[in-house]
Amino acid sequence: MKKPVLALMTSMTMLLSACGIFENNSQQETEEAVNMQETPVEEETKGEEEEYALTAEMLNIIETKDGINYIQNPENIQVLVNKEYSLPIGYRAEDLVEPEVKFSFDEKHEKKLMRKEAAEALARMFNAALEDGVEIVAVSGFRSYERQQQLYTAEVAASGAEHAQQAIAEPGKSEHQTGLTMDVSSAENFYNLNQDFGNTEAGKWLAEHSSEYGFIIRYPEGKENITGYMYEPWHVRYVGTEVAKEIYSLGLSFEEYVQLVEE
Repeated sequence: MKKPVLALMTSMTMLLSACGIFENNSQQETEEAVNMQETPVEEETKGEEEEYALTAEMLNIIETKDGINYIQNPENIQVLVNKEYSLPIGYRAEDLVEPEVKFSFDEKHEKKLMRKEAAEALARMFNAALEDGVEIVAVSGFRSYERQQQLYTAEVAASGAEHAQQAIAEPGKSEHQTGLTMDVSSAENFYNLNQDFGNTEAGKWLAEHSSEYGFIIRYPEGKENITGYMYEPWHVRYVGTEVAKEIYSLGLSFEEYVQLVEE
């Protein structure tokens, strides 16, 4: 049965130990009366007028089979992929291209690929960083279902299933398969993908400016129990400029934002 997703998961496994003030000055009685009359009206209309950049048409459409929630509209730029929602087996976007950015390696590889819209946005973001004297390099983008399956199986064999579920996505549940994600780093961090990147000049620039180019830090610090993954300052996900700016301004994870819009 296909249906729009109306609610997110209510709980996830915890991976890590995870007001306005105004002053009242004395006013004339007539001014106080006006304020008392206006306040309830403002409160009543606020919720009705509130709108978000994400719309119902951008939400996942799900078909559940054998207990797995398969996304039926994976081409959606705002697709939500996580431990609850899986891409179709073998899904591969048709518009994958190599972004015109600097990579941490020279050889040809499919992990250099991104969907066209995301690739162009990534190039704009990297160029803007360079203008500010900050160099960011791309490390790993698209990852096929088959490749994710190899990585997940290897992690299970090396560290056990419990650790593997915390460290790497199951096949079909990796954002890399969408073609909308790129892992990035910098020379300052020796091109490594680790939490130290968040403290580098490039990591700080990315956290502050990525939303201006349509990207979010997909697994932010302090949201581990919601996203299901540890803090990854190197993992940027393209969701479009309007949505990214809204998520950033609200200080939410992608999961929290989608839930807020649904409610």
